[in-house]
Amino acid sequence: MTRIAIVTGASSGIGAAAAELFLDSGFYVINVSRRPCPVPGVVDMCGDLSNAGSVAELAATLSGHLTDKKPSEVCLVHNAALMLKDTAAATEDDSLSRVLQINIQAINGLNRELLPLMPSGSSVLFIGSTLSEKAVKGAFSYVVSKHAQLGMMRATCQDLMGVGIHTALICPGFTDTEMLRNHIGHDEQVIGAISAMNSFGRLVQPEEIARLIVWAHTNPVINGAVLHGNLGQVEH
Repeated sequence: MTRIAIVTGASSGIGAAAAELFLDSGFYVINVSRRPCPVPGVVDMCGDLSNAGSVAELAATLSGHLTDKKPSEVCLVHNAALMLKDTAAATEDDSLSRVLQINIQAINGLNRELLPLMPSGSSVLFIGSTLSEKAVKGAFSYVVSKHAQLGMMRATCQDLMGVGIHTALICPGFTDTEMLRNHIGHDEQVIGAISAMNSFGRLVQPEEIARLIVWAHTNPVINGAVLHGNLGQVEH
């Protein structure tokens, strides 16, 4: 029987690492993002999650794949995200809407179409952040959206009771990804400072979060849980 992993934003970072690990584990892996996945063997469905029409088209194509392949299990990983530098006092409506479209509404659009086609034994995994439960300055819209993902995961868990599909929110700490480095301007001093904010004094590696994602899919006992992957951050 075919096992399918659908990973949004698998063109780099955590998403690409997860796609590779799922592929190595025998899954048929689909990347949903604007750019192709660099991992050979991953099927690319390129589209723009910031556009509602594109999300609808992607959802329809993915629905066709699930209908045709009749998988024994599906892992739907909501990993794609947009992070802007903004504040509560200076965030334009259009900017907030763009972040919420990618980080929240695209998830809703995919879930609405795919959940009815996912068999028992499947999972819906949300890739949140330390900022799903905390906040920092200068990332207003991202913090708002990641807090919303926590509520979305918990509500999804309740709505799926009895159907055999489990959920979890995986919250990476500071992870060595393109998004993080772009956000901090590739400043090595800043990287050193944030690396020192956990007990191992380094950035989390994408492969570490990928292993947590695959583990979460295979362990439904964590249904509705928030899983932290941050190397033990220093509390403030």
